Amino acid sequence: MSVVWFLLGLTLGVAITAAVLLLRRRQEEGAARRLMEAARDAFGSLSRDALSRNTEDFLKLAVDRFGQQAVQGEQALDKKKELIDAHLRQMAETLTRLAKQVEDTDRTRAESHGILKTRLEEANKATLQLQQTTAQLREALSSSQRRGQWGERMAEDVLRLAGLVENVNYHKQASLETGGRPDFTFLLPQDRLLHMDVKFPLDNYLRYLDANNEGSAEAARKDFLRDVRSHIKSVTGREYIDPGNGTVDYVLLFIPNEQLYGFLHEHDPGLMDDSLRQRVVLCSPLTLYAVLAVIRQAAEAQRLQEASGEILLLLAAFKKQWEGFAKSFDTLGRRLDAAVEEYRALTTTRTRQLERQLERIEDLRAARGLPADSTAQQEAGRES
Repeated sequence: MSVVWFLLGLTLGVAITAAVLLLRRRQEEGAARRLMEAARDAFGSLSRDALSRNTEDFLKLAVDRFGQQAVQGEQALDKKKELIDAHLRQMAETLTRLAKQVEDTDRTRAESHGILKTRLEEANKATLQLQQTTAQLREALSSSQRRGQWGERMAEDVLRLAGLVENVNYHKQASLETGGRPDFTFLLPQDRLLHMDVKFPLDNYLRYLDANNEGSAEAARKDFLRDVRSHIKSVTGREYIDPGNGTVDYVLLFIPNEQLYGFLHEHDPGLMDDSLRQRVVLCSPLTLYAVLAVIRQAAEAQRLQEASGEILLLLAAFKKQWEGFAKSFDTLGRRLDAAVEEYRALTTTRTRQLERQLERIEDLRAARGLPADSTAQQEAGRES
C-alpha cells in the first residue's frame, strides 16, 4: 500500500512538473516561478505524506516480521535447549560412569599395589633365606667331612622316598670281610649285594664357581674333571665289586646334585662311558631313585616267589588234611545213614508191634472189667 502511494505521488509530481514547464513557456517568469514554488510545495507535502505513510507501513511490517522471527527464534532456542539438556544429561551419565570406573580402577590398583607389595616382601624374605641357605651350604661344602655327611643325607632322602627301609632293604656303613666299608649296601634277591659310595670331590668345582676370570675357571674345571676320574678309579679298587662274595658286577657312585650331574655330562661327555667300562654307575638323585625302584621291585618279586613256594607247600599239606577229613566225613555219613535206618525201623515196625501188644492188653483188661484209670486201680488196691 505504501508503495502505491509512493508511485502515485511520484506520478503526480511528474505531471505537475510537466504542467509547470508548459506554463513557463506561456506565462511570465514570475508566474512560472510562483507556479513552480506551489508545485514544489505540493510535491513536498505529497512526498512527506507518502513517506510518513510508507514509514508507518515499514515499521508495522518490520514489527510483524520481527515478531515472527522472535517466535521462531524462541522455538529454535527451546529446541536447542532441549538438545543441550539431553547432551548434558548424557555427559553427566558418562561422567558418572567414568568416575565409577576411575574409583574402581583406583581401588583395584590399590589392592594390586598391596598384593604386589606383599609379594615383593615375601620374595625378599625368600631371597634372604635362599642367600642364607646358600651361604650355609657353601660353608658346609667347604669341609670334606661335611660334604660326605651332606651326600649321605641326600642319599637317605632318596632312599626314604623310594620306600626302602634300613636293615630291611639296605645297610648303612656295613664293614666288609675284605676291610672295605661302603656307605650303603643294598640287599638284592638271592642274597646278592649292591654297594654305593656317596663321597664325591667338590673342592675344584666350588673353585670353578668362585672363579673371577675365564682362565681360573678353566683351570678349576680341568682339575675337577681330573678329580672325578681319579675318584671313579679309586672306587673300583675298594673291592666293592666282588661277585665271589655275593656282590653284583657294578657299584653305584652317588652324585648329590642334578646340576653337578649335568655339568659332568656337558663338559666331559665320555665320562659316563668310561665309568661304565670300569663297572661304576654314576647316579644323580633322580637316576638313583629309578635304580632303587628297580631294586625294590626285584626284591618284592623275590619275596613273592618265596611266598608262592610257601603257599604251595601249605596247599599240599592242606590237601592231605582235606583227604583225611573227607574220608572221616564219608564214614560219619555212612554211620548217620545206618542210624537213620535204625530210627525208621523203630518208628515203624517196632512201634506197630508194640501197639499191637498194647491193644491186646487193653482187650484183656476190658474183658475182665478192670478200670482203665490208674487212680481207680490204686484205690481198688487200697480197699483190698
